Amino acid sequence: MSGVDVNQANEGQDKSERKWQISRRGFLIGMAVTGTAFALGIPIGLPIGRRKLAELIATDMEMPGHDMNPLLWLEVLPDNRIRLLVPKAELGQGTHTSLAQIAAEELEIGWESLEVTHASSTQAEDLYRGTFGSQSITTLYRPVRQAAATMREMLRAKAAIRLKQPAEKLVARDGGFEVAGDAKTQISYGALVADKVHWQVPKKAVPLKDPRTFKFIGKPMARIDCPGKVTGKTLFGSDIRFDGMLYGAVIRTPTIGAKMLSASPGPATGMPGVVKVVIESGFAGVVARSRAQAATARDAMEIKWDKGHLWQQAELEKMTSVGGPGGVVIQNQGNALAVLGKSKRVTAEYLSGFCAHAALETQAAVADMSAKGGRVWMSTQSESAVADDVASALGLKKRQIEIIPAYVGGGFGRKADVPAVSHVAVEAARLSRAVGAPVHIIWDRTEEMRHSFYRPIVRNRFSAALDDKGRIKAMLVQHASGQCLEGSMPQFVSRAAGFDFGASNGIYITYSAPHRHTVTWIHKLPILTGPWRGVGLFPNTFAKESFMDELAHAANADPLQFRLDHLPKGVQGQRLRVVLRATADRAGWGKTTPAGRARGIACCIYLGTVVAEVAEISLNTETGKIRVHKVTAAIDPGRAVNPNQVIAQVEGCVVMGTSAALIEEIVVRDGRVEAENFDQYPLLKLQEAPEVEAILLEAPDGRPRGVGEPPIGPVAPAIGNAFFALTGVRLRQLPMTPERVKKALKA
Repeated sequence: MSGVDVNQANEGQDKSERKWQISRRGFLIGMAVTGTAFALGIPIGLPIGRRKLAELIATDMEMPGHDMNPLLWLEVLPDNRIRLLVPKAELGQGTHTSLAQIAAEELEIGWESLEVTHASSTQAEDLYRGTFGSQSITTLYRPVRQAAATMREMLRAKAAIRLKQPAEKLVARDGGFEVAGDAKTQISYGALVADKVHWQVPKKAVPLKDPRTFKFIGKPMARIDCPGKVTGKTLFGSDIRFDGMLYGAVIRTPTIGAKMLSASPGPATGMPGVVKVVIESGFAGVVARSRAQAATARDAMEIKWDKGHLWQQAELEKMTSVGGPGGVVIQNQGNALAVLGKSKRVTAEYLSGFCAHAALETQAAVADMSAKGGRVWMSTQSESAVADDVASALGLKKRQIEIIPAYVGGGFGRKADVPAVSHVAVEAARLSRAVGAPVHIIWDRTEEMRHSFYRPIVRNRFSAALDDKGRIKAMLVQHASGQCLEGSMPQFVSRAAGFDFGASNGIYITYSAPHRHTVTWIHKLPILTGPWRGVGLFPNTFAKESFMDELAHAANADPLQFRLDHLPKGVQGQRLRVVLRATADRAGWGKTTPAGRARGIACCIYLGTVVAEVAEISLNTETGKIRVHKVTAAIDPGRAVNPNQVIAQVEGCVVMGTSAALIEEIVVRDGRVEAENFDQYPLLKLQEAPEVEAILLEAPDGRPRGVGEPPIGPVAPAIGNAFFALTGVRLRQLPMTPERVKKALKA
């Protein structure tokens, strides 16, 4: 790993004005309307504003930051521990550990003295809530440091009074203060709060530590959540239990878009263990004394359905089309359309199918509700949004609902809040209010597979023209996708943005060419679609980086050199150059591969994090099965708060991306999702997982960027490009199943 010290003046510069009151909704809107036209609200400026937003998202948009009120997020305890409330879920990605490192750094306490707790929807303030978009560390790095430093100085002011010493003579060390030159005169943080404390918040931002003195940030610290997970003490949503708790099961639609015409208990009411059958408008469920009893009784209810149109996969793929009305231009440099109209073109179309999240833990929640409100314990990425949903469903105020987050057994976007999705928290809350007792619901795997939302179908059509030197002179991208984030935004924000910036992730042309044009169409499909790890990054990077390989072949150029020759000028181009060279050198690019193997390369940039990967594969020509032996990945995420966490995220993304690239696909037939369980939706097995070698680099500006999603972008195209290098055949559809491989080889 290499790193560069950050200029202290840049690191320590602060805004003196405090801005602690900003809502989650306001934060999202502020993010969505970045750009001149958005801020001004002038219709004639919208096209320019949309293109600027697309460019910022595609390159290195720094998320808006606001200081956190330390009194709401940090609690100093008399036993000398400090409790940090965080607004981000621990999904297994190690975020709580990194946030602990950031806070402990400025608090000047021992590592064992900090306790991290995921704040409930009523604790602290509605600031920075929601775990998505690889933004947990990016958005909280500065605010958590500032809150911790402010708390440290508030404690210093109290210590100065207690020790009768000037504050500037006190040195913070290991959870207390001592007088400079007199270590015996000291007082602990805990002693300062043993009695009731009246805090005085500084009016001006306090200075932050010089990064050269960091003890925790940048160090490979052990995960704080691992001991509890290893011993079984950690509670996930499916683990929550209470005395007197009952169990619920809910009726699911038999087909996509089916409508309930009528519902009656039938024989369910008198079945063993049944406490109550609940039937409301469009909702029906059972509460029983055991989970099995609830499910059995639910299946005995008498429901009449209008099954609606029985959708087929081919229809949904056809609906996800490019061209026609509704397209939004998100990039327009030069005059690509005119140049392409007069030139010999290279064209290709790529298609990616629906994909499930397939998290180990399915949807789970326990609700304890009354007419006046109540609590829900659950695994969630969006506790505040869930509180909105539950309150709305029950006709209550949001303040009457508290969502208490548990640890999350895998999210990948599935446990984020997506409108119109059958919500386990709402289901548990409805049943709990009906019986006046806590009710626990866990979706079984079939419910999760068939009644979830999915990564949407994505279609990308590329056209490009090369000059006589083999350089790209014009490129056109036509992109179509189902909804990703558009359905989660307020309508007026969606109209202002004009495009789904989740679905378009990775499609923006960052390579250098005089003429570039990108247009996107978003289609609302009858099957629910939403965010999946990296949202549009995975299918779009597959398309763009596969096409770059096709252009390299057309130019008779080495794929690595072709990319290097087309990198943009400036900082981002240089960072991409570094990761591409580092990956290629480590992977042995250009050197002879073992017999029957080939290598492919791909790269991407996502919200400022740059990644390059080389995949080494082989092929069983009889079965059509691709084997990925090794993926070498170089990542530059800015500053790595915890190098171990970054490496782990690279490894996780590569394995998940390999699985999705080769075998994962949700197929709709006769109006419903075919897969009921993992026997019909296979995942990559341990013995099939590639070796992953990760190379961690750091940008010199010292600003952390996200790592949870960027490394998944280049996986599929690196595999596909290696397949072309091995066989001379191009695969343009995901997943690259054995059936598609054999069909392509025969064509």
